[in-house]
Amino acid sequence: MKKLVVALLLVAAGTAGASAADLGPRTYSKAPVAVAPIYNWTGFYVGLNAGGAWNDSNPTTRTLFPVASYFADSSVTAIGIAGDQKVNRSGFTGGVTGGYNWQINNAVVGLEADFNYFGVRGSTANTTVYPCCAPTSFTINSSVSTDWLATVRGRVGFLATPAFLIYGTGGLAVANVKANYLFTDTFAAANESASISSTRYGWTAGVGGEYALMNGWSIKAEYLYVDLGRASTTSNNLSVFAGATPLPLQTFTHTVNLTSNIGRVGINYKFGGPVVAKY
Repeated sequence: MKKLVVALLLVAAGTAGASAADLGPRTYSKAPVAVAPIYNWTGFYVGLNAGGAWNDSNPTTRTLFPVASYFADSSVTAIGIAGDQKVNRSGFTGGVTGGYNWQINNAVVGLEADFNYFGVRGSTANTTVYPCCAPTSFTINSSVSTDWLATVRGRVGFLATPAFLIYGTGGLAVANVKANYLFTDTFAAANESASISSTRYGWTAGVGGEYALMNGWSIKAEYLYVDLGRASTTSNNLSVFAGATPLPLQTFTHTVNLTSNIGRVGINYKFGGPVVAKY
């Protein structure tokens, strides 16, 4: 009996070993590799921006010969010198942005437009003694203001990382420029005034950086330089003795130019556009 039990145990052990051998070595499968999405910059976007504007303008006032029997020759020169003025003012700017980007490998090109509030106002005044007729003097007052600014610009940049775009930008700038002038004196209560209100077309250029936050959102910071050129006007409304005596032959010319340095930040949302998977 004992011999039979031992024999059965040996047979069972052999069978188990054979079954284990048939299974072969165990294999293990790796967990799926996580897929990291890459932001794709191609597509249409809209956004908001806000920042500061630092405007420089140089209003001028001059009177021309003939002097209409009122100004001495030296007064014409003095008015021209005192009329070369400078207005430097800063203010808030902010508005809406829209554009379209095309991504080509690590390059991004696009077209962008914006419309912004551009409320910068400033004034200045110079008082000078008449060279011919001290102590009487004249005063020239000038003021310059803007209300809005629009730009249409190209953008060209490269991706420092898949989510970080560094770009240059440049194109058309349009704004309304307003200026007011007043000439008065203490010699004969002279008075002359003029104004300019002009939609100016100029140019703008700058640089910026934009960072993608995924889900279509991105944030940006940029600098723009704007040059709106020069506008001018003439007047023949000089009068003396508190307006009792008009001198219509006396011509005054007035000019104004406007440049601006703009620093601003913004947030954009891009519609659609594929997201490429990175393995």
